[in-house]
Amino acid sequence: MDMIDYINEMEDRREKVKLGGGYDRIEAQHDRGKLTARERIDLLIDEETFVELNPFIEYRGAEFHASEAPGEGVVTGYGKVNGRLVFLFAQDFTVFGGALGEMHALKVAKIMDLAVENGAPIIGLNDSGGARIQEGVLSLDGYGHIFYRNSIYSGVVPQISVILGPCAGGAVYSPAITDFVFMVEKTSQMFITGPKVIESVTGAKINTEDLGGAKVHSSVSGNAHFTGETEEEVLLAVRRLIDFLPSNNEEKAKRVEPNHKRPVHERVQELIDVVPVDGTKVYDVRKVIKLIVDDEMFMEVQSSFAKNIVVGFGRIEGETVGIVANNPKMMAGGLDINSSDKCSRFIRFCDCFNIPLITFEDVSGFIPGIQQEHGGIIRHGAKILYAYSEATVPKITVIVRKAFGGAYVALNSKAIGADLVFAWPNAEIAVMGPEGAANIIFAKEIKDSEQPEETRRRKIAEYRSKFANPYVAAANGMVDDVIDPRDTRKSLAQGLEMLRNKKKQLPKKKHGNIPL
Repeated sequence: MDMIDYINEMEDRREKVKLGGGYDRIEAQHDRGKLTARERIDLLIDEETFVELNPFIEYRGAEFHASEAPGEGVVTGYGKVNGRLVFLFAQDFTVFGGALGEMHALKVAKIMDLAVENGAPIIGLNDSGGARIQEGVLSLDGYGHIFYRNSIYSGVVPQISVILGPCAGGAVYSPAITDFVFMVEKTSQMFITGPKVIESVTGAKINTEDLGGAKVHSSVSGNAHFTGETEEEVLLAVRRLIDFLPSNNEEKAKRVEPNHKRPVHERVQELIDVVPVDGTKVYDVRKVIKLIVDDEMFMEVQSSFAKNIVVGFGRIEGETVGIVANNPKMMAGGLDINSSDKCSRFIRFCDCFNIPLITFEDVSGFIPGIQQEHGGIIRHGAKILYAYSEATVPKITVIVRKAFGGAYVALNSKAIGADLVFAWPNAEIAVMGPEGAANIIFAKEIKDSEQPEETRRRKIAEYRSKFANPYVAAANGMVDDVIDPRDTRKSLAQGLEMLRNKKKQLPKKKHGNIPL
């Protein structure tokens, strides 16, 4: 053989790997409405930037097995997303149903190590039936190596999981540890045990979509952060998310010049009419957010889960910010178990990756009720306190309307480390709402009055005037300034610029013990 013969043999082997399970299985994948691993990579990664690694890895003793596993059922490598380096793996469902074995796991672990060593995000395109049963405990050990890296590399580089098919058993725990999970409606599922196992053990009948589909995980369990109708839509959303994030925990997100820049000193007149002064009237806080962020571009996270709180990414003067906002449109914007978990995890992600936090506060308190108390609202609500207190990134709060009780303290108050707290002039800041407070403080006076309802109204107004206004808090240093709502964008931009080089060190420790 001469060199050309060797090269031709190499190319033949490479083409065989690229075909995965072969034409019939590729066609079957398409018939399910799904793309192949390599087609997904082509959509996600900038054109002609993907470099594949370890294409010729095979499982041990491959020559003795009846069936082959080209590429070990996973494509791994690196490339660029909008010009930025990322590392990724894409499970190939045409090879053993994407099932994970020892060498499959080795390929994934190697790419994760390279990502961390080079300070770049890890993206996993998951389409797997779970552990490869033929390899027994070796496949379980393989999962362990991936879980370990997911955990140890958490907070070092962003980790993103994209669920693009049925992911069962061990296949779902790796995504659960990562920072963000994307799912495709009607073709993606996640569950620990499938419908057949559930039926055999409990007798309950359910299909895969109702058990672990995108809708369930985005709105009920909270396991998914983003969903889309098609794989193309989801992969484009991954590209958009990457744009908001830094590559690792030692960098800041890239500054992006706004397309249609609203001068920072220009008043946002529309803010006057968005939030009703009457604290009992509802509004959608997303309208406030979009009027303040650059180009009205806001990427909401977990938009269908715990809708009483809104979290997501935007930019102010080109700088990425993480936004946490009560949404009075749902549950009056009060905090419950799910919203506590949702915002706490988002806060901690932003702190991991040097993303300033902005909180828009309009909260009546933690949601009361037996179900909430028995479900552990104390423990879950404490996560918010912990997350804000622990965060060392720039933290700014805007009290838009109401800030009552423990919820006021929890949502980035001065006492737990806010750098700046602004309040709109209509803001009510108190232990509880004027109605409840007046009923308690002036109970006897109201009861003994000849006109109790008139007396109650008068006392509520008196309490609101004396105590439930922003100037009491401002007089005591708990509010840095009372601002014109129309100047909110300007105040936030000035605050972020001042805090750009903020440095704060927490006491030395191994790690804290968040109330999980």
